[in-house]
Amino acid sequence: MLKYDKNCCRKEAEVFKALGHPTRLWIVRQLAGGEHCVCEFVDAVGVDFSTISQHLAVLKRAGVIEDDKRGKSVYYRLCCPCLLDLIECIAGRS
Repeated sequence: MLKYDKNCCRKEAEVFKALGHPTRLWIVRQLAGGEHCVCEFVDAVGVDFSTISQHLAVLKRAGVIEDDKRGKSVYYRLCCPCLLDLIECIAGRS
């Protein structure tokens, strides 16, 4: 067994922390089908733009998603498609 190192799993913990909200999990599932604009999430979830932006910022800081600004629109895509396998595995246990 390896000696415990607090820094060892810090990045992984940040990803799990970022996924720890239903809206952010939903966003990750939506991005499985391809990139989406912020405005699409705002319309679908029915919350204000700033709330969605905060959720997207959490996911981006954790390295789960990345963005691409095109004109006035920002599009997001999934960086870690392997997370979908984990989410589906957990969902299948219910």
